[in-house]
Amino acid sequence: MKVALHACCGPCFLEPYDALAAEHDVLIVYANPNIDPAEEYVRRREALLRHAEHRGIEVLEIAYQPQLWESATALARSTKEERCRACYELRLRLTAEAAVEEGCEALATTLSVSPYQDQDALEEIGARIAAAHGLTWLGHDWRSRYPEATRRSRELGMYRQNYCGCLPSSEEAERERAERRDARRARKDR
Repeated sequence: MKVALHACCGPCFLEPYDALAAEHDVLIVYANPNIDPAEEYVRRREALLRHAEHRGIEVLEIAYQPQLWESATALARSTKEERCRACYELRLRLTAEAAVEEGCEALATTLSVSPYQDQDALEEIGARIAAAHGLTWLGHDWRSRYPEATRRSRELGMYRQNYCGCLPSSEEAERERAERRDARRARKDR
């Protein structure tokens, strides 16, 4: 079966790709209009492309159009959950459209390796989008493989980002890091 695997970044690509490629023909689809700023998009794309090229893996890049993400999430910015669901919907829809054009039969995403993503939302949205495009959804919770993906990406010297991709997630991650730093300082001062 030919599978279109949405890839969010190089480190998250490693484990899902290897698992799927053991049984299927896999086309990597880099569809990430959510990533902000554009320089970050390029860093993530280049990390993925370098590794894929080294392994002889085909990658199809969907043109970077951040305005698509802005439109898709404009009404969903009241909560992180709503924003993330709209983002999953957009990226998986773009991947499904490419999958159909490329003759794929199934759809999957590397987002399912991250412990920071909403697995239930990914499963529900992925299954719905796959069905709407006549594809089989290969939803799988790969979170148990996240530590190995982290280890391998460090070993390979891959660029590793410290936020999901969008500007709000960057701001949220920075606030969380500051809170952890402040908590460590407070414990140390006691």
